[in-house]
Amino acid sequence: MATSTAQTPAQAPGRPMRADARRNYDRLLNEARASFAEHGTDASLEDIARHAGVGIGTLYRHFPNRQALMYAVFQEALAALLTRSRELAEAEHPCHALVEWLGAIVTHAGEYRGVAQALMSASRDETSALARCNVPLRQAGARLLARAQESGAVRTDVSIDDLMQLTNAIALAAEQSPDDPGLADRLLTLTLQGLKGSTAERD
Repeated sequence: MATSTAQTPAQAPGRPMRADARRNYDRLLNEARASFAEHGTDASLEDIARHAGVGIGTLYRHFPNRQALMYAVFQEALAALLTRSRELAEAEHPCHALVEWLGAIVTHAGEYRGVAQALMSASRDETSALARCNVPLRQAGARLLARAQESGAVRTDVSIDDLMQLTNAIALAAEQSPDDPGLADRLLTLTLQGLKGSTAERD
């Protein structure tokens, strides 16, 4: 993933980050990506700081907790998912478009072990920095869901909150079954079958 351009907690609103602070921020973010990819999102923050060549205090000045660091790491994936939701907004088959987008969430969550569990926890904790990921994802998914329901292809009793939790659960199941690479696709297929309303879409 590319370096995030998100404002850091240590950066005052409207004030550009000092060059040395920006270098430290970028090094920490790059090390966090590499460490999360190798060890999962519970990787040692002390090791991330050490490999970035800074002290743990510097890490906490930029990222006050693990969730804040995870949020910064996920910015590119979040932007990609929101872009994809806009692309699918006019798809010919709204139900398939919705499930395709949910599948994209599963794929992105699979980049780092622990992401699915963290997102599930953040959905119940509005104080978590990761809640800032859930809100725009939920809004994007709600638009795709509404369109699918309006077409009659998805049951009207389905909520976006249920779908987001289901998607994270699928991602978690896939994470815990690395020897079964087709598991996520099979579960998403079952999701599609369960979503369909009275007016089923044609393939």
